[in-house]
Amino acid sequence: MEKVRTRFAPSPTGYMHVGNLRTAIFEYLIAKHNDGDFVLRIEDTDQTRKVDGAIDFIYDTLSLCNIKIDEGPNNKGKYGPYIQSERLPLYKKYAEELVEKGCAYYCFCTEERLEKLRKEAEEKKIAFLYDGHCKNLTKEEIDEKIKNGEKYVIRQKMPKEGVSEYTDLVYGKISVENKLLEDQILLKSDGYPTYNFANVIDDHLMNITHVIRGNEYIMSTPKYNLLYDAFGWDKPTYIHVSMVLGEDGQKLSKRNGDASFMDLYNDGYLPEAIVNYLVMLGWSPDTNEEIFSMEKLIKLFDPKRISKSPSVFDIKKLNWINAHYIKKLDLDDLLKITVPHLKEAYNLEDKSEEWIKELVSIYQDHISYGKEIVEVTDLFFKDKIKLNDECKEFMEADGIGNTIDVFYKEIENINEWTVENINNAIMNTKEKAGVKGKMLYMPIRIKVSGQMHGPELPDTIHLLGKDVVLNRLK
Repeated sequence: MEKVRTRFAPSPTGYMHVGNLRTAIFEYLIAKHNDGDFVLRIEDTDQTRKVDGAIDFIYDTLSLCNIKIDEGPNNKGKYGPYIQSERLPLYKKYAEELVEKGCAYYCFCTEERLEKLRKEAEEKKIAFLYDGHCKNLTKEEIDEKIKNGEKYVIRQKMPKEGVSEYTDLVYGKISVENKLLEDQILLKSDGYPTYNFANVIDDHLMNITHVIRGNEYIMSTPKYNLLYDAFGWDKPTYIHVSMVLGEDGQKLSKRNGDASFMDLYNDGYLPEAIVNYLVMLGWSPDTNEEIFSMEKLIKLFDPKRISKSPSVFDIKKLNWINAHYIKKLDLDDLLKITVPHLKEAYNLEDKSEEWIKELVSIYQDHISYGKEIVEVTDLFFKDKIKLNDECKEFMEADGIGNTIDVFYKEIENINEWTVENINNAIMNTKEKAGVKGKMLYMPIRIKVSGQMHGPELPDTIHLLGKDVVLNRLK
């Protein structure tokens, strides 16, 4: 049986977005589930969109996500080069071979002519398809035009009758009428291949067995299959995956909550949690589990369980999964994802290292990502606290003034400021004011923190400091 080989082929256009990363994860899991190879190939045929340093971003992201690249630009194997712009002579050779076979042709149409055809199609409200104007040029006419230095592209010659069919692992049997297939450009006038052509050539030459990509390419796949047929090559297994949508049901974009992996990472989301969440966007195991290590995912992953329906990027669900991972962090790792955000938001110069450690530690079970530490701890960094309506309403209950007065005196009498002594003060208040449970803890918490919920009350009071607590109790 041939070795399973998948490839992740991003364009080097900057940070990696979650939809792209999800595709990479699926490709990696399919390869590793079958003891295969995961290949990174850089698709930079559109040189105008290229961003310096983007290849390093891709390596950094995959590395943080524990996705190991078997072959790629920075760790070469025997199928390189792994950057398309370094493979240009190959594409020219294969495009010209297709012309000789009668499966492609030179097209000399100017941009003005094509624009006119596009406008006509628009007016008729029909999809624009190139009309095959240059398909029947004689060899003499072609030679003459090339000799005169006329610009040309090479187009694929599509059959205009019949139906093309193939089977997709997720969507099953797909049929497309050939008359809907445009004579697509394979080689552009600048010598660069189009995405559609370069992919087929590279996937074949790199022995790629499984091609995973967005389902927007479902109807284009017959074009690729016609190229495989023209060369007499074996076709890969196709796995089309549905789109990731924003919470508004639209395609994910900056406007509706799309974030790059690095945006999430810099906000204090953990890579293993992001991977765990993205896998569950459009795939489900045959169990009810939701938390998976990479090792477990590799063992379980079955591409037949990928959903046909679009998935919605739900930040609340990501937060829930990320919180699960945060709870398991040791203190040093927790400090790494929280303290930089605290330093950016607040002046910590008068706070000891121990105080900061204690603050972060008591909030470990109360945050779902690193940056959230800023909003939940603001009560430690402001002079005055404001009560919301719910807090105000609670504080109007009978007997609460007395509870606060008793507690004030207990705090005032503490000589050594320790969590234990603070806890004793609360217990003494319980006895002397004759209150317990909610009617004991809630008034004190609201008065000192301005909140109805939070970490253990003695810990919160200890971190606030005696002066601040007495001042707020007043």
